[in-house]
Amino acid sequence: MTKLTAEISDIRTSCRSPDQVMRLSRMGSAHPTRLSFLRVLLRRMQQENWTFDRPVWEIDGSGVGRAVYCARGPHRTYSLVAFAHDLPDHMRSDRVIATAWDATFALFDGVPTTDDLDRLQANVPLQEAGRIGPSELSLSRANRSVRLFAHVVDSLAEGRQPDRAEVEAVGYLMRTTAVYGSGKFGAADRDRIADRPEMAAPFQAEMLSVWLTREFTVDIVEHLATAKGGAKAVRLDPEIKRGLGVGNSTGLGMAPFLVRHPVLLNNWMAAREEALARVRALPSATPSQTAALRDALDAARDNAKLWRSDHPIQVTKLADLRRDLDRITARLQSWPGGEDHPWDALWRWGDALSLEGQEALISLLLEPHGDLIDDLARSMSADEADWFRIDGSMEVGALCALLERDYAWALETDFADPENQARFWYVSEEKLEPRFGDRFADEGAEREQPLCIARLASELHVALAAWRDQKMVAEFLLEHPEHRYMVRRAQVLHANPYAEVRDNLIAADTLPIDLMRCKLAFFGASRFDPRSDKWVRISLFQGEPYPSEMNPEGPC
Repeated sequence: MTKLTAEISDIRTSCRSPDQVMRLSRMGSAHPTRLSFLRVLLRRMQQENWTFDRPVWEIDGSGVGRAVYCARGPHRTYSLVAFAHDLPDHMRSDRVIATAWDATFALFDGVPTTDDLDRLQANVPLQEAGRIGPSELSLSRANRSVRLFAHVVDSLAEGRQPDRAEVEAVGYLMRTTAVYGSGKFGAADRDRIADRPEMAAPFQAEMLSVWLTREFTVDIVEHLATAKGGAKAVRLDPEIKRGLGVGNSTGLGMAPFLVRHPVLLNNWMAAREEALARVRALPSATPSQTAALRDALDAARDNAKLWRSDHPIQVTKLADLRRDLDRITARLQSWPGGEDHPWDALWRWGDALSLEGQEALISLLLEPHGDLIDDLARSMSADEADWFRIDGSMEVGALCALLERDYAWALETDFADPENQARFWYVSEEKLEPRFGDRFADEGAEREQPLCIARLASELHVALAAWRDQKMVAEFLLEHPEHRYMVRRAQVLHANPYAEVRDNLIAADTLPIDLMRCKLAFFGASRFDPRSDKWVRISLFQGEPYPSEMNPEGPC
């Protein structure tokens, strides 16, 4: 064991506990890190010298047609097939019930033939109403940010650059309203690609689709500008272009994912906590690491200035974040200052910050240490089928002990209080999308989804109390099969400490947006802008390179 390995082992005992990390208020303050999935994708593409090209561009002067963008790696090629549409303004909607969009996309496994393109053109623009097949890895759609999109086209057509203030205020030309993968609507199942190195990390197909979509959003505005302005038109300034991401408008459908995938959630959280532990264990800070930390802080402050939100909760969070970034800036004036284990000392100093500040500090601390932590991305996937089998030989007394240790937060909740079960999760009949109802005002509580984990744990504990400790769990479940789901979760949590959100998800004050922000931070989202506690807009890949910029010979 090396000295550093020993120190990492020692410091890990002071890692944040699940009782601290897995609270909704903290999860709802999460920030993207270098372990976020879009960063993982970009690093691999760069390290493996992937190349990118656009072999098909069949789009007319009104912006209607199709295009293909290819990402070519050492072993495989993936192609984004894009369809551009002429969408009347009155049909443009971010709601899931929309039936038409400005652009629709599919990520194709390989390089599509003309027959493939024709088949996709008959289905992809229909989205849920169409069907794709196992050669497609994702299905998505996007709408223009109407005001900015038109402003950029008009400006470029007239031979000038768009107003930077307007570009910064929005941050994207188009925003996706859904990116479906993993078997949805006929797309390839996750198992089909999970063993591919470039797809092993979570959501790599979806991130690749969005990244290639970003290239399309710039190409289409430049194409329309040329069609409108002719020889007078100019291309978008590279610096302005770099500041544009892909927007995303997402609703409640994203929120239950973390609850339904406990092992995956554990692996995401555990990787981040392990990364923080490794950094805190470092005995010193080198000049290059210190410089990288300050660069990351400058970038975080610039990003925080761009955030805009009218949502009252987010307004407060933004104020906390900006204030705490200023405090971190002041602290770094005298850091590291010769203190022992300076990274750990800086982290402990951060205890005085708000939750926003503390979670932002994690992102900053991780940024300079790619050589130390980037390998953890390989641990962030999960084969949840491995955890499906219940250990029926476990004694009832042992299961009770697990519940009392790991679900103490749930067993302390009084579910006789209406405030503690005021909400319920269900799936809408029309769109088969998750919804969050008021138990005492809305219909459908009898079809409640099993996301009320705290109540299920409490009910299981009560049921077990009538059984002798030496009885086997299998015997208990033969008589009470309704508790199988919760027994499995308790056994999963025993080996995966970050697998459970340790809050009551049906309480009156539950904010689904907290679950959404946690997931989106792992995606790598920035500019988190809630429009309600169930709907949010964010930006992806803003400030990152474009696919064409990664070509060895430069942009295509």
